[in-house]
Amino acid sequence: MRVPFLLTGMMALSMASGAAQTKIDVRDIENHPFTADFNSGGKLKMYLRSGDFHIVGGADNRITVRVSGRNAYNAGDMRVQMEGSKDYASLTVTDGPKNDLEVTIEIPKKTGLFVRMSAGNLELRRVTGDKDAELGAGELIIEVGDAGNYSRVDASVYSGGLEASPFGEFHGGLFRSFHKEGNGRYHLHAHVGAGDLTLQ
Repeated sequence: MRVPFLLTGMMALSMASGAAQTKIDVRDIENHPFTADFNSGGKLKMYLRSGDFHIVGGADNRITVRVSGRNAYNAGDMRVQMEGSKDYASLTVTDGPKNDLEVTIEIPKKTGLFVRMSAGNLELRRVTGDKDAELGAGELIIEVGDAGNYSRVDASVYSGGLEASPFGEFHGGLFRSFHKEGNGRYHLHAHVGAGDLTLQ
């Protein structure tokens, strides 16, 4: 049974450098799904606690966070903080149960994405744009689409498996990596400390 990530909190709006700045700090989750407007083509940084996260591109110009799994009912103490504008923002997820909980973050399909996560399972799908993702330990899966869309690609694992079929790369063991350059417009950086990295 899917239980929505609910939002109660305080939103502060201020003006800085001529652009509307938004600060959202969510501590209590009771009544409404977490949703924040964000423009297609924007740049988004994410700092995620350990767990099971799915980042997916959608058709709407907004960011939505929701949870599912057997422990979703116990996710009321999860904290989501977002700061920035509709074109450039930082999203942080902390606290909450780490097991039996899946967190799905939907963002505009065209987004320049930067993600850092300490451990767990992290999956990026249907996102068009620059991708910069690092996972300390666990499994990182990135749907890259057409390999020709990238001008620069670098991927590495310190210990584990590295599979990148769109780029014809398959490696396993210690300190595995590859680097490619092309004629596309996007950059891709992916790294896993210990675990598996899959580009598909």
